[in-house]
Amino acid sequence: MKKDQDDQLLGELSRRNWIILAALVLISLLWQSVPVTLGLLAGGLVAIVGYYWRYSALQRLLGQSEPGAAKRFQFSYIVRLAALGAVLFLLIAKAKVDLVALTIGLSVVVVNILITTVKRSI
Repeated sequence: MKKDQDDQLLGELSRRNWIILAALVLISLLWQSVPVTLGLLAGGLVAIVGYYWRYSALQRLLGQSEPGAAKRFQFSYIVRLAALGAVLFLLIAKAKVDLVALTIGLSVVVVNILITTVKRSI
């Protein structure tokens, strides 16, 4: 029973991530600014991809009983952090996306977890 609830929660979180991102992108169209819309979209995509990447790394870690599994997870954490830094650098320096919009887009997963927490506590 608990496993079904966890799987259902993860599916709900995944769907809601995309719904929140779509809503933010639609709202950003009101500004009629390409950097704002691209910033929201790029930030949301980076957050969602990072969420899935972290989830799959944790699944691998918890599924392994080998002694080196924790070290591999730590190394993959550094790789994820470096990749995130590189992507954010490219978005800010080269693509010239709006910083506020990028920050809001990066908050998609956090907003989703907040909504889920409030919803489950009521």
